[in-house]
Amino acid sequence: MTNYQLLALDLDGTLLNNKKKITNESIKCIKKVYAEGMKVIISTGRGYPRVETLIDDLGLDIPMVLLNGAEVRLNKEKVIDRTFLKSSSIRTLHSFAKESNSKFWGYNVSSQVTWKQWSSEMFKLQWLKFGMKNQNISVINSMKDRIKRVDENVEVTSSANNNIECSLKGVTKESGVLTVCNFFNIDMSNVVAIGDNLNDYGLLKLAGLGIAMGNADERLKAISDKVTDTNENEGIAYAIKNFL
Repeated sequence: MTNYQLLALDLDGTLLNNKKKITNESIKCIKKVYAEGMKVIISTGRGYPRVETLIDDLGLDIPMVLLNGAEVRLNKEKVIDRTFLKSSSIRTLHSFAKESNSKFWGYNVSSQVTWKQWSSEMFKLQWLKFGMKNQNISVINSMKDRIKRVDENVEVTSSANNNIECSLKGVTKESGVLTVCNFFNIDMSNVVAIGDNLNDYGLLKLAGLGIAMGNADERLKAISDKVTDTNENEGIAYAIKNFL
C-alpha cells in the first residue's frame, strides 16, 4: 500500500466525534502518515469559517476541499478554485425551501447566511453552496427529486438524511479532490478517501481506496473497499493503522 500518496478526510461523522472534536489518537495517526510523506487534506461540506479552528486543532496547514468542492484551498491563505451556483438556481432553491417550510442557508465567499438573516439583497450576491433542512424526510426526498427535474444546473447531495446540499452541476467532493491531485500531480488511484455520508459517495468510488466509517450510510458502505470503526470509536485511527 506504499503507492498511496494522499489521504482525504471528511469531517462530520468521520474525523470529528459526536462532540465535534478531533481526538488525540486521530491527530497522532494523521501526523504520523503526514511525517512519512503522505499528503493529508480535508474534504467537507463545511465552509472555511467552520473549518479554520479544526485545522488549528489538527496542527497542520493542509489543503481543504470545502463546501462539497465549491471552494478548494491549497492552505489557509491560498484559494485555488471557487465555483458559484447560477443566480437563477439560488432563486429556485430559495423558493423551494420557503414553500416546504424548510430551514435553509447559503455560503458566499465570506460567510454563511441562514434563513434568519436572508433578505432580498442576498439575491445580488454570488453563492458557492445552498442547503436546506427539514425533519420530515419525505419532504426532503421529494424536494431532491423536484430540484433534479426543474434545474439541470444544480448538483444535489446530502450530508444527513434530513438535509439537501446544492452546488453547481459537476461540483462535488471528487471534483475538488481532483483539483488538489492535479496541483500535486497525483493520480486518483493513489488517493485514500474516508467518509460517512452520501456527499462522500462519488469520492469513495473514485479513490484508489475508499473507506466508509462504521457509522456510515449503508449505501456508502456498499460501494466502499473497506469499512472502519465508528467516529465515536477511533475509526480514523483504526483505518490508518490497519489499512495504511
